[in-house]
Amino acid sequence: MNKGSDILVAALENEGVERIFGIPGEENLDVVESIRKSSIQLVLTRHEQAAAFMAATYGRLTGKPGVCITTLGPGALNLSTGAAYALLGAMPMVMITGQKGVLSSRQARFQIVDVVASMRPLTKLSRQIVSPNTIPTLVREAFRVAEEERPGPVHLELPEDIAAEECETAALIPPHSLELPIANAEAINRASKLIMNARAPLLMLGAAASRPRSTSDLAQFVLRTKIPYFTTQMGKGTVPGGTELYIGTAALSERDYVHDAIERADLIVTIGHDTVEKPPFIMGEGGPKVVHVGYLPATVEQVYFPQTEVIGDIGPSLRVLADHVAGKIPNAQALLPLREQILSRITARATEDRFTPQRIVHDVRQVIPEDGIVALDNGMYKIWFARNYRTRMANTLLLDNALATMGAGLPSAMVAAMLYPKRRVMAVCGDGGFMMNSQELETAIRLKLNLVVLILEDGAYGMIRWKQSVDRFADFGMTFGNPDFVQYAASYGAHGTRIAEISELVPALENAFSRGGVHLVTVPIDYSENERVLVRELQERFKPTA
Repeated sequence: MNKGSDILVAALENEGVERIFGIPGEENLDVVESIRKSSIQLVLTRHEQAAAFMAATYGRLTGKPGVCITTLGPGALNLSTGAAYALLGAMPMVMITGQKGVLSSRQARFQIVDVVASMRPLTKLSRQIVSPNTIPTLVREAFRVAEEERPGPVHLELPEDIAAEECETAALIPPHSLELPIANAEAINRASKLIMNARAPLLMLGAAASRPRSTSDLAQFVLRTKIPYFTTQMGKGTVPGGTELYIGTAALSERDYVHDAIERADLIVTIGHDTVEKPPFIMGEGGPKVVHVGYLPATVEQVYFPQTEVIGDIGPSLRVLADHVAGKIPNAQALLPLREQILSRITARATEDRFTPQRIVHDVRQVIPEDGIVALDNGMYKIWFARNYRTRMANTLLLDNALATMGAGLPSAMVAAMLYPKRRVMAVCGDGGFMMNSQELETAIRLKLNLVVLILEDGAYGMIRWKQSVDRFADFGMTFGNPDFVQYAASYGAHGTRIAEISELVPALENAFSRGGVHLVTVPIDYSENERVLVRELQERFKPTA
């Protein structure tokens, strides 16, 4: 005889699950025992939120749902931020939580909250399992829903008595690949005419263009059309070749240097744009027409209302669209002359002998090879990395511009290091975001990961403090103290290094990568550049002329 937990774990193995991240509780003990006897690795974390971030990032990097597990009540509720992270970021994930028995109530309401209801607004599907016989069906449905467009999190609650219930072996349901239709021929014809007749066309690559299934076709589309492109923050790196056509990344919604090209375009073809991202540009009267190419129809917003849409599997649809327009776009490179000026202004002063964001981004790029992965937490530095850090491969700059939560950088980098042990992986965190999940250093060391964590230390919640200053509020309530990060790293068994001069940064990072293991490198950061570049310099560009 099998137990419900055995059927659950067999169903997960049937889906190809290799790892489960999380912190089980007493309501999961049958599941833990079933995992012990299976081929699946239980990756024990130090906080449930980190487990959710790790599972979501696994889904982001592989296209297959990551899986995390927690107990009931407080453990399950700690997944909430991770669920929202996956929902807004379109990352496939399956969350499994425990619950007290549903066939009897021997502990009354102790620790019981309605987790299924609490997860409904944060997931694509939230269900309680009430019979072992339904487990294969529910697991197959959970993975299908999590993976299909638009990907996201799914929640299953398994009560402890259902997990422990003995039952006959239930037949598993074989997974099948998800095939998406190609865009409608009429829509492709309509988009083709707009592109071929455009006076100054421009491509924009968004978050959904980063799906592992689409990137090779995207690169070919750019190369065949020869139209210059820019990216959103989460669309960086989606075109590995053709970088001579790259014209910048929209780290701000307007007024940045890349917006010189955006404002002169009469047609923007957005590929994989998802309006959960902070707007990369703002549509308005008299602005360019927009062709939306996506897996799903556009979400019409006040700032985004495309005139025509090409909906279907992005890769194959772009192949057909390229067949229609390649070699027939007379003004394909009308905006390309702007490229050199835009990129030179963005990378200006990147080698100054100061702890500026530009210099730190420049130095990180020096030590990270093309296939190396940088995972950003959320803070002021994210804007600088989005603007200045050049990527040549998809999913090599992991940032979150959807929920934009702090605390996700370290767990995300840990998963990248697990999946790609031969590639250089770095987490870049502010001191505020790092401390939100710094306990996962122990997890990284226990897993014997090779990982470098770069902490940018300013003793403040820097982005909010900057906004406070820009909006002319008093400097109040945003500063804090830090531990000695070198000693903090040592207390976990990691290596710690403090940078005193900016010239020490590259050698320290190279040494950390060469030695292997977990390294914490802490560096001060001078955020005075926020005011000089992102406020005064950009405002100067828009002063009315006499």
